[in-house]
Amino acid sequence: MMTDPISDMLTRVRNAISAGFDKVDVPGSRMKAHICSVLKEEGYIRSFKVVAKSPSNIKIRVYLKEGAIVGIQRHSSPGLRVYKGYREIPRVASGLGVSILSTSKGILSSRKAKKLKVGGEVVCRVW
Repeated sequence: MMTDPISDMLTRVRNAISAGFDKVDVPGSRMKAHICSVLKEEGYIRSFKVVAKSPSNIKIRVYLKEGAIVGIQRHSSPGLRVYKGYREIPRVASGLGVSILSTSKGILSSRKAKKLKVGGEVVCRVW
């Protein structure tokens, strides 16, 4: 069975929040770093940094904000990709949350994607 690395990252963050941790380490990749960048821009995490123990073992350390993330959920998965045009991007928590999309312009928040009028794969939702 193949695992989904993005879903694994979101689960680690969700578990760290529910356990009351102030930071969590996740296996690194460029896409995960971009997702962390969007989470930081939107104010859901304090910061993140890429920690390289060796070239093959890269980790991302995510510094969490207390009470900022109520829920974080994978939307699209490797088995079922969900693509939306910019007019169809789903609202999260009546506009209080944000969707993270993989677009032709890179990994963007739903707010930025609507502003740039670009759609793409809905990676996850955060509220």
